[in-house]
Order: sequence, then structure tokens, then C-alpha cells
Amino acid sequence: MKSWFKFMMPALILTIVMTGCSFGPGSKEPQNGQSALRVMYYDEGSFFDQYGMLFSALHPDVEIEVVSTQNMYRDETTDYNAATLKFIDEEKPDIVMLGQEQYRTLSADGKLYELDSVMEKEKYDTEGLIPGMLDYLRELGGGKVYGLTPNFYSQVLFYNKELFDQFQIEYPTDKMSWNEVLQLARRFPTEGDAKDRIYGLKMGYSDDLFEMASMLAAADGINYVNAAQKQMTINSDAWKNAFQTALDAHESNALYFENMSHEAMGESSSYEDYLLRDPFISGRLAMAIGDNNYINQIKQATENDRVKDKVVKQWDLVTVPVGMQNPDQSNMMQFHNLLAVSADSPNKEAAWEFLQYVTSDEYARVKSKSNNYNGMPVRTQYIKDEEERNYAAFYSLKPSTFDSYKDYDKLPENFWMEFTTAARQELQKVKDGTAGLDEALELLQVKGQELLLKEDPADESTDKQGSGGESGNASS
Repeated sequence: MKSWFKFMMPALILTIVMTGCSFGPGSKEPQNGQSALRVMYYDEGSFFDQYGMLFSALHPDVEIEVVSTQNMYRDETTDYNAATLKFIDEEKPDIVMLGQEQYRTLSADGKLYELDSVMEKEKYDTEGLIPGMLDYLRELGGGKVYGLTPNFYSQVLFYNKELFDQFQIEYPTDKMSWNEVLQLARRFPTEGDAKDRIYGLKMGYSDDLFEMASMLAAADGINYVNAAQKQMTINSDAWKNAFQTALDAHESNALYFENMSHEAMGESSSYEDYLLRDPFISGRLAMAIGDNNYINQIKQATENDRVKDKVVKQWDLVTVPVGMQNPDQSNMMQFHNLLAVSADSPNKEAAWEFLQYVTSDEYARVKSKSNNYNGMPVRTQYIKDEEERNYAAFYSLKPSTFDSYKDYDKLPENFWMEFTTAARQELQKVKDGTAGLDEALELLQVKGQELLLKEDPADESTDKQGSGGESGNASS
């Protein structure tokens, strides 16, 4: 991910960095007694912006070579996990950057360096980390920690205190269920022009019933397909409940969706209109789900003299709505870039120094001064604001290991696109009242199962070539 900002450093520090590490392709061999450290990352520039400059200033003896992932997917493929594993096997970086499933796979295959023992030996400070992070990593790693991450992404439920006070409705609280939050949203008035009225809750990008129900189901760790077994699971009581809840919420007319702000903008809009495009920011929305960038948007509008008087003033936040089955977990907390050390790395000591620093209190203190466009620091001490709002909501729930795309590479190539299209078509009929929910789920169960069992074109071609080869050999 490219950095959205430049971290400015004093000239003295820059001088140390330039002399202490290689910013070019570099050599794989240590020079002048330095340790050579190969780091897998998106590209060299964003790596040094985000991590490299600070680390190199403090560790001038470590020469860093960035192994860019820019060309990882140059071949046409839908199996990105396989492409990543192939890249790591060929390039052999000391530090690898992984997603959740890649971390799980490499941990199980013994290709990552176990960190529990080194953390204990080095007395690594685990107390200040966000709760649940190490447990999450251990669960993915089969009981042991094999990686760390400097940042995390998390969504929370923002609420407008003034609107709640105006309509004498009690404030939302941490760990409310989806049903409770939706019921709370319905208590706000629904009449008025779309551009001026009040809404109870902003939920998702659009009022697509499949998208809404999927959000509810994910909170309880429910998927509509078992990819490993190629079995559809959408025609179930759990999914019927999710769709019915989403349908009732939509029909209540209390919800606002992100695409409505784009429609309201129109073709000609001023910068001030842009700042106030979101009804929560302009004070017309009681609750909204958003991440820390939402805070940046509110601040940006507040700092504009022309619109600052129209911007929401009294607001706070609580945890995102939770599922009934997992009331202590958030499926809206992610660790996108898990950094781990390759098990066969010859530079484990330098690699650990890097991981230790970018997850340290000192690194978090420095980076907390930025706008956190790349996520929030995993050190809770620096997740706060001057007005003492409930920023603990960002990390007080445990991260969920549920992955709705688990084993997606085992499915036919076009399954997701074809099934999603079919689901939206059938569920639109339910919204329009031309079909019943039971009927739609039965049809989607059958349609999905047919798609799961459909052969990929590549597989069919391989089978035909194999049959032709055997036939040719038999006749010779």
C-alpha cells in the first residue's frame, strides 16, 4: 500500500539513513561488515516512508534491500495465495509480508521462524499491545506466534450525541448486537426530503440485500459456502435470519448507504459540499460505522471556516455491532500486513531487530503523530484523542479469525462472480415483493451447488489433453 503522506525528518537523521542503508537495488552480500536484510514489501519508496527511514537511522549497520512485490502477479492468475508463496520461494526474503491465509499456510508448513521463544528471551513488551492480537496470531499459527504487525485496521460505531439528546434516546453502548443497533436506528424519524432528513444508521455501500445480510452473517462467522468441501450452506436458518433482519431494516427506511452521498453530490459540487457530503459529518445521521479515517474527515471539515458551524460537534464512539454467537469479537478488525521471518533466513537476528522496532512503543509514539492513513498503531497508549472519547472501542473487541474467502482458490474460477450476480437478482425479487425469501434461498442453494460442481475451462482442457495423450499412446 502506498503511503499517503511523507514523514519529514531532520537533515542529520536523513544523512545517517543515506549512509546506513541502500536505497537502490543493492547487493545481497553484506558490505563493510553490515548485515544484509531482504524485506518483502510493495515497493521501495513506500517501505522507507513507512518503516525504513526510522529503522535505518537507529540501525545504520543493517543494510536493507526491498524485494518489491510489484511484479508478483504479472502472470494471469486468480490464485494469489499460490503466487505469493511462489514469490517467496524464488526471492527468499528474510522478512515476508503476509495476509491471514498465507500466514496460516506458511506457519503450518514450518516455513516461518517461531517468535515466542525470542520474545521471551528478549523480554519483548507484550503488555502494551492491543488485547487479543497475540491470541489471534497464535490461533492462526497453530498455537505459536510466527509474525507481528505494526498497525491494525478497525471499525467502530460513531454516534451523534446531539441527535440522541434531541429525540431523548439513550446512547449506544459497547458490544451491542446488530439487532439492538438496528432497533435503535428505527427510533429516529424517517420523514422528510432525502437531502435534508435525519437517518438512524449508515450501513454499507448500498442497499443490496445480499451485501447487508453478508455483513450480519460475518459477525457470527457464518459463510454461505464450504469451499473445501464444495458445499453450499446458504439455505439455512442462520442465513434466513440474516436476510430477514436485513430486509426488515431496509424496509424501516431508517438506513443510509454510502452510494446515496455520491448521488446527492451531483455533477457540480463545491469543495464545501464535498466536506459535508456525509450526513453524519453534517449532523443528520445518528450512527455510522467507520474507521479512523472517518475521524480525519470530521477534522478536515471542522477546520474549514466556511462549513465548520455545520459540522457535528458532540460525537463519540462505541464498538461495532457484534453477532449473537461471538459477542466479544469483531470481524471488522484486520491485520493486513503480517510481517514474519523466514525459517531459513540467515539474518534472523537483524530481522527480529526490525520486527521488534516497528512494533515498539517508540515507533508507535513517532507514527502516532501522523494521520494514521496506514492504520492505527498496535500500542494502545497512542490510540486516544484530546477530548477523551472512547477510542478504546477500536481495540476492546477481540479480532475474529473468520475469513469469508477461506479456501476460495479451491472453487471454480468464476464462482464468486456468477453466484453473487445470481444472488443479487433473486434477492431483488424478494425486496420487490415478487418472490418469497424461502423460495429465493432454495433456488440459490441449487444454483450455487451447480456452479460449485461446474468444471473450470482450464481443467477441461487439461483433461482432454490427457485423454488425447493416452489415446495416442494406446494406438501406437
